Amino acid sequence: MWSLFSRDPTSSFAYEIGEAVEHTRSVWKIHRGKKKQNGDEVSVFICEGRDGTTAQLDIAKAAVKRLKTLRHPCILTYIDSLENEKLVYLVTEPVTPLLTWLKDSALSPSHRTNAVSWGLLQVTKGLSFLNNDGKLIHYNVCGSSVFVTPGGEWKLGGVEYASSDSSMFPVKVLPELEVYNPPEKVNPSKMRTTTMWAADMWGLGCLIWEVFNGHLDESFSLKNTQKLPKNLIETYAKLVGTNPGARPNPRDVVEDLRKPGQFFRNDLIETLLFLEEIQLKDANEKHKFFANLTPKLENIPNYIATNKILPTVISAHEFSNVGSVVLSPLFKIGKLLDEAEYQRQILPTVVKLFSSSDRATRLKLLQQMESLVEYMDPKTVNDQVFPQLATGFSDSNPTIREQTVKSIMFLAPKLNYHNLNIEVLKHFARLQLKDEQGGIRTNTTVCLGKVAQYLHPDIRQKCLTSAFTRAMRDPFPPARIAGIMAIAATQQYYPLQEVVTKILPSLCHLTLDPEKSVRDAVFRVLKGFLSKVEKVSEDPSLKEVMEAEVKSAAATSQTTWTGWAVGAITSKFYKTSSGGAQPQKQTSTSSSGTVTPSTKTSSLASTPSQGRASSNTPTSAAPNEDDKSDYEDWENSEWQSMDDGLDTKPIQSRTALPKSTTVSEALADVGDMDGGDGWGDDTEEWGSLEDTQHGDSLGGGELEPESKFRSTASYNWESSGPAEDTDDFFSSLVSGNEGKSGSVSQRMTNMSLQSPTSGGWDDWDAKSPAESSNTGGNSKSDEQRRLREEKRLQRQKEIEAKRAARMGPMKLGAKKM
Repeated sequence: MWSLFSRDPTSSFAYEIGEAVEHTRSVWKIHRGKKKQNGDEVSVFICEGRDGTTAQLDIAKAAVKRLKTLRHPCILTYIDSLENEKLVYLVTEPVTPLLTWLKDSALSPSHRTNAVSWGLLQVTKGLSFLNNDGKLIHYNVCGSSVFVTPGGEWKLGGVEYASSDSSMFPVKVLPELEVYNPPEKVNPSKMRTTTMWAADMWGLGCLIWEVFNGHLDESFSLKNTQKLPKNLIETYAKLVGTNPGARPNPRDVVEDLRKPGQFFRNDLIETLLFLEEIQLKDANEKHKFFANLTPKLENIPNYIATNKILPTVISAHEFSNVGSVVLSPLFKIGKLLDEAEYQRQILPTVVKLFSSSDRATRLKLLQQMESLVEYMDPKTVNDQVFPQLATGFSDSNPTIREQTVKSIMFLAPKLNYHNLNIEVLKHFARLQLKDEQGGIRTNTTVCLGKVAQYLHPDIRQKCLTSAFTRAMRDPFPPARIAGIMAIAATQQYYPLQEVVTKILPSLCHLTLDPEKSVRDAVFRVLKGFLSKVEKVSEDPSLKEVMEAEVKSAAATSQTTWTGWAVGAITSKFYKTSSGGAQPQKQTSTSSSGTVTPSTKTSSLASTPSQGRASSNTPTSAAPNEDDKSDYEDWENSEWQSMDDGLDTKPIQSRTALPKSTTVSEALADVGDMDGGDGWGDDTEEWGSLEDTQHGDSLGGGELEPESKFRSTASYNWESSGPAEDTDDFFSSLVSGNEGKSGSVSQRMTNMSLQSPTSGGWDDWDAKSPAESSNTGGNSKSDEQRRLREEKRLQRQKEIEAKRAARMGPMKLGAKKM
C-alpha cells in the first residue's frame, strides 16, 4: 500500500522524452518528445530543482499556470504538464528555440528576410494581445522566449515573469537576463511616464537586435544598427528609446510596418494574412488570390509552403467554390514533398478531382498526368482514376479528348488487362475512325504506338496492323505519317508473312501520295522493311530471330519517334472560309521538350526487349554517326497542345537523308530496323502543305478543302478491293461501323477535283471514245487524229503555264517533255 503512494509519477507520464535541444538563458531544458498513445510529436520543457532551492521550480510552476490561461495563435500552445516537489514537466506543440533555429536554418538571404519579417510580426501581435487585451506585461521578451514551429510560425513563450503590475519590475533568478531590463528600472524617476507596453517594447527592440546579431551581452550594443534592415531602423530606434512614454504601442508598430515599402510588407506576409482570413473573403477575392499565388511561391520558404500554405490550399479547394485555380499552386508545392507526404496529403485530393465536372480542372489534371502517375499504385489507377478519366474520350471538347489520349501513354504501365486491352482500344478505334479533328486522329495513332509494348501479345498482333494501315489512309497528312512511323517503330511485333502481305502493300500505295512529306517518310520505311526481308531471303535462318519478339510480352521503351506528333489544331490547315475561299496559310509548330513515357513494365512483362538485345545478333546494322542525328531529333519536340494556338513561323526543313545505292545501305541510312525506334528527323514544314492545294494535286487540279472531304470513318480502310476483310480486329471494337467504300484508287480519286483538263495519271494513256470505237470510217481517221493531237498540245501548254506560275518543283501527274 505504501508503495502505491511512493511510486514515481513520471513513470506514468503519457509522453516519451527524446533528445535535448540547445537552449540557453532559461530555467527550462527542452527535449523532443512523442505522445505514447499515437506518436504525435511534442516538445517537453523540463525544470528541475537545483542547489537545494525551489526558486526555479516556483518560477516554472508559475509559468505553467500562466500558460494554461493564454490561448492565442501567437502564444506557445499548452498541451499538458506534470508537477511534483522535484521537477516540472510542461508539454507544448513541437517547437525549436528561435536562436537555435536561426543558426541551423539554411535559407537564402531573401527567404530569410521574409521569414524573419513574418516571425517578428507574429511576436508583435502576441505582445499586442497581452498588453492591450490581456492587460499583462511579459517582462521577459528576448530571443530565449521565442520559439519556432515546423511551419515557420514564431510563438511567444517564457511567461515566467508575466504580471499585470506595471509599477514594479520582477526579480529574475538568472543573472544573464538582467541585460534585457529597460533603463527605467535603474532610474525610478522615469517610471512616472511609463505605459503598459513600455517594458515589452524595449524587449521587442532587444529581440530584433538578437535576430540579426545573436545573443545580446551588453545594453550599449543596441546602438549598433549596421546589420538591421534599413526599413526597420526607424521603428527600432523608437523601441529602444530611453523615454518609456515615447515607445509605441505594439498595435501601432504593426500598422506602421505594414505600410508599403516597410518591413512587414512582402509576398509571404500578404499570402499568410489572406489565408488566415480566407473564410471571410468572397469568391472573387479567393479566385484572384489563388490565380496569383503560384508566382509568389518563389519568394516563400519551402517549409512554410509545405506546412502552412499547402493544408490551407487543400482545405480551400474542398470547402470553397474556387474551381481549378488552386491546382497550379497545389502541384507546385507538391514537388517539394517526398513520396510518402505526397501520397498522404495531395494524392487523395487529386484522385477525387478526376470525378469533377469542371473542364478546366480535368484539363489541368490531364496535363499533370506524367508527374501524378508515379505516385499512384495500380489499384488506385484502375479502380478510381481510369473510370473517371475514360469519360474524356467522348467529351465534346476537343482539347479534353486530345489530353485524355495523351494521358494513356503514362497510365498504360499500370492499367490492368481489361482497361488497357479492351477499354482503351475501344476508345482508340472510335477516335481514329470518327473523330472530326485530324490532330486527335494523329495523336491516337501516336499513343497506340507508344503503348503497344504494354498490350497483351495476342491483342497486339491483331490490332496494330489494321490500326496503323487505317491511319495511313487518313485524309490528314500528319495522320498518314503517324501511321507510317508507328509501323516502323513497332516493326518487331509483326511476323514477316504479315509484313509482305499487308504492311508492304499498304506502304506502297503511299509512294504516290500527293504530299511529298508523306512520300519521303514512306520511302524511308520501305527501304528498312525491304532490307529486313532481303536479309531473310539471303539467310532464312534469321527469320526466327527477327520474329522472336512478336509474341513477347516485354515492355520496350519507345522514346524517339513521337516527337513530331501534332495537336488537333493543325487540322485548321484544311479549314476554309465561307464562299469557297482558299485555305489560309498557317503552320503549326511543336513545343520544345521531350515526352518520355514511364518505362515501368506491366504485369504481363516477363522477358527483355528483343529490340534492345538485337544489337548483339548478326542481324543488327548500327547506323552511321552522320545518320544518327537524322533520327535522334525525334526527341527534340513534344506533343503539340491544342490550346497553344498556331505559330506562323515556318519550321526549318530537315536535312535530306544521304542517297543509298543498295538496300543494305538504305538500312544503314535510317537505322537498324531491329534496334532503332525512329526513322529520322520530322521537322518538315507543315505549312508547305498549303502550297500543294493550288492546282498541283495528283493530276494538276486543285485539292479540295477539308469541308469537301468525306469523313474518316466513311472510307473502307481495310479493303483493297471489293472483298470484305474479316480479320480487322481493330474495326470490330467499334460498333456500327459505316459501310465499305470502294478501292484505294477510287478513294484517292475522290480526294482531288476531277477536271476535264487536268493531267491525271490516267489521262496520259487513256484513249478517247472515238479512238476506241470500231464503227468509225477511214474518212474520219485523219481528222480525229488531228483533233486529239491539238487537245493534247493544249492540255500540255496549260500544265506548263500553271507550273511556271507556281515556280515550284514538278508535281506528280505532269508528264516530262
